[in-house]
Amino acid sequence: MEWRDSGILLSARPHGESSAIVEVFTETQGRHAGVVRGGASRRMAPVLQPGAQLDVSWRARLAEHIGAFTVEPQRARAAQAMADRRALAGLQAVTALLAFCLPERAPHPALYRRSSTLLDLLPERDLWPLGYLRWELALLSEMGFGLDLSACAATGATEGLAYVSPRTGRAVSAAGAGNWADRLLPLPPCLLGAGTAEDAEVALALATTGHFLHHHLAPHLGDRPVPEARRRFVELLARRAA
Repeated sequence: MEWRDSGILLSARPHGESSAIVEVFTETQGRHAGVVRGGASRRMAPVLQPGAQLDVSWRARLAEHIGAFTVEPQRARAAQAMADRRALAGLQAVTALLAFCLPERAPHPALYRRSSTLLDLLPERDLWPLGYLRWELALLSEMGFGLDLSACAATGATEGLAYVSPRTGRAVSAAGAGNWADRLLPLPPCLLGAGTAEDAEVALALATTGHFLHHHLAPHLGDRPVPEARRRFVELLARRAA
């Protein structure tokens, strides 16, 4: 069994004396694990950093085996983020959420392309928070928990949308919310593709998407906790906006 593709490195951990078990996310193979011989060496340590774009070849005797990777670096992204704590936290949030959400060996080509594009935006510090928010919305949709923000769930109106139902993920207008407003989630303009998308607004929007990660997606995945890397990124974003 053998295949070759380009992929995003999600994680790497030592295996034995000198090898590493890595997980990559590729367009055709999805989230896939394998052993890299010599992956724990000093030479390979700078290559096997989360977020790195790698040319990977996987081989195993049987499809159900973990198999072995040979890897060649294409783009190193972690180095671009080292000078900016927020960018590094964002990179870690993306790779951790992909490892958390994706079923093993199931292709998600559209999400792969979005993820690769987002990580290539890391040097664009002013654009990245909004890019991350749109990526997280796409992630929820890909996993079957997308938000429907097209019209008010109560009245059908497309104007004056101000809230999101924490149960259904549908938009609710200020008029339609009535006495239930304090039980609904905020719907800042950047979730609708409008407004200036300042960091404070993006952080508020991420509180809303975070509700669906924690209370809808995580229970569906066996109630595993959402990775701490996401919380750290959101806190850094909110702190910078304060």
